[in-house]
Amino acid sequence: MIAQGTELVGNHPKFVKAVEFAKNISVTKAPVLIVGETGTGKRSFCHYIHQNSSRAQNEILFVDCSQDFRIVENEILGYRDEATGRFNKGALERSNGSTVVLQNIDALEENFQKRVYKIFLELQDYDLDVRILATTTKNLSKYVGAGRFYRALYTFFSGSQITLNPIRERGDDIAYLAKYFLNKETNGESDFTPEALDKVVTFYWTHNVAELRSVIENAIPNTKDGMIDVAALELGEKKVDLISNNGDEDGIKLMSLKDAEKLLIKKALIHTSENRTQAAKILGVSIRTLRNKINEYRGNGNQYFLNLR
Repeated sequence: MIAQGTELVGNHPKFVKAVEFAKNISVTKAPVLIVGETGTGKRSFCHYIHQNSSRAQNEILFVDCSQDFRIVENEILGYRDEATGRFNKGALERSNGSTVVLQNIDALEENFQKRVYKIFLELQDYDLDVRILATTTKNLSKYVGAGRFYRALYTFFSGSQITLNPIRERGDDIAYLAKYFLNKETNGESDFTPEALDKVVTFYWTHNVAELRSVIENAIPNTKDGMIDVAALELGEKKVDLISNNGDEDGIKLMSLKDAEKLLIKKALIHTSENRTQAAKILGVSIRTLRNKINEYRGNGNQYFLNLR
């Protein structure tokens, strides 16, 4: 199936069920929590829910909660510019009559979780009509049990939860998605050799749909006689890409090497649900090196690494 209005593609029963649930819940005002690994399409599902709601004519706003705490607070609630004295409205005020998405909500600072929950309950008192969606790669129920996430805020979202399976659990959808992306980019004029398609189907897609799409798009310029062969596929063992699409990752930004290193380590930990051994393997460093870097960032007071266990 291909959902109208946004790019939700797949035929696996669990995926189809998730799309149907998203469409049904879109006509309500209920908060929604969307859970899934990096690249499974959480952001696209947010767009889909917004586009199928009565709020579709207004802009949807995204706030990445994995940023520095002060930045997140300012983006959600607004802040006063020290130089001009002008108050800049936050996402909640700017999205009156629309939708706000809190990406990586698990990364919200603990005290702010309680504060923002209270604000959500009082939105009507401020004449604000805002639909709240949230995304996470984590099992928030386990975070609640470990005392790392505010139970009431989890309950606020958990009544309407959409869980997205990684594509390695979606059977024939890998081949279906690969052909869909290829046909879209080439107007149906290209195809895969059997060997190439088998390589695509059996590859371990760490970043799921986002990575699959990137690989297919990068392979198209290397097409020979309308066919993509194995040599045209730049898979993980050949090339490591920074993936930026409609998925869940930050866009490519200019930053210092030190900040880029910190961001990559943070993303690896988020992707592996904070499994340091797996994160070190993805990053290509020793577990000792990773542990030293985490301690360094803790010493600098970085909120994410301070909360890391």
